[in-house]
Amino acid sequence: MKDVFDFDPRLLKAAAEAEAAAAAQFREIDMISQHGSAKVLAAFQAEHVSAACFAGANGYGYDDVGRDKLDKVWARVFHTEDALVRHQFVSGTHALSTALFGVLRTGDKIVSVTGAPYDTLEEVIGIRGKGNGSLADYGITYGQVDLNADGRPDLPAIAAGVSGAKVVYLQRSRGYSLRPALSVADIAEIVKTVRGVNPDAVIMVDNCYGEFVDYDEPTDAGADLIIGSLIKNPGGGIAQTGGYIAGKAALVEQCAYRLTCVGMGKEVGCSLNMCREMYLGLFFAPEVVANARKTGVFAASLLGSLGFECLPKASEKAGDIITVLKLRSPGAMEAFCGGIQAGSPVDSYVTPEAWDMPGYESKVIMAAGTFTGGASIELSADGPMREPYAVYLQGGLTYGSGKLGILTAAQHMLDRGLLSF
Repeated sequence: MKDVFDFDPRLLKAAAEAEAAAAAQFREIDMISQHGSAKVLAAFQAEHVSAACFAGANGYGYDDVGRDKLDKVWARVFHTEDALVRHQFVSGTHALSTALFGVLRTGDKIVSVTGAPYDTLEEVIGIRGKGNGSLADYGITYGQVDLNADGRPDLPAIAAGVSGAKVVYLQRSRGYSLRPALSVADIAEIVKTVRGVNPDAVIMVDNCYGEFVDYDEPTDAGADLIIGSLIKNPGGGIAQTGGYIAGKAALVEQCAYRLTCVGMGKEVGCSLNMCREMYLGLFFAPEVVANARKTGVFAASLLGSLGFECLPKASEKAGDIITVLKLRSPGAMEAFCGGIQAGSPVDSYVTPEAWDMPGYESKVIMAAGTFTGGASIELSADGPMREPYAVYLQGGLTYGSGKLGILTAAQHMLDRGLLSF
């Protein structure tokens, strides 16, 4: 590696030590990946996936074999009654919005039990911005149960706060916060708490960044609906766009009515030429997620050894693919993100700058030299330019390239006097 990239010898020594220290975590990640691969392969086989499924359809999409069978494969992998997997979802936020508008009605209440939702959902719900067609504009009320001081779910407060809620909403990933991502065990505790006081509530989980990180998924823990993006974990770095909603059949149908129109739902919406990529992406997903997790663990092990706080620590179990690196200054954020960009396969010559990104309150800096625009299963790093100047690292299609990206970012910091040995 030193013959190809000009890394400081001290950095390479620290990297070798960091990688050795993470060996036990890497073994566990590999075991989870093998379990996920077994689930996916078994689902493909059980549903008789064939080359005909990759052909796609056009027009209205009636009897689109590839689209319909992909829903069945997805439902089998995630142990749900049904699924809605579509390239028409433009983002994870779009899929989440579709699910919320599909299930909620005027007079209903949604309660977020993991604190404030991700920034891009604030306008969807109506927390920020009025008169734009938000849930609030349709007479749907919002409640929130904040997390404990340590960032964990407050189960007694949840029990007291979800009475009368139609939808109980959980965000698995940390978003732009420092709280831990939810594990499936955490979600199981929340589900049990909610069912004890409001058994009819629809428990909906934003599963973005969490798929295939653990042996089980939120639906195994009793969640009614899970929602995510195909340019994150389950698309395996191959799906070019899309999202999914999976869970109870009646709820998935309501969401399908929202995506297309009432009475047609899942029966329309042609797959065009997107099926093969979505199938192939799901097939690769467990291994790609493992590579992303290893990249994050390596980054936490390396930068943690150099004095930076990392969440989760390299030795801690993770609930998603995101690793938070508290870099302590705007300059360090810019140097690290510049290094991630320089270590990317695409647009490596570009220097990222903070900008007013739509849907966010603070300027955001984002490094993402990706084959698919915005695909955060590919190595990327971003964060809002505000205290504590934390970068949110995610992705890595292969561990080898992810490791090189981290080393390039660390070298950029070293060149600017922001690292010391």
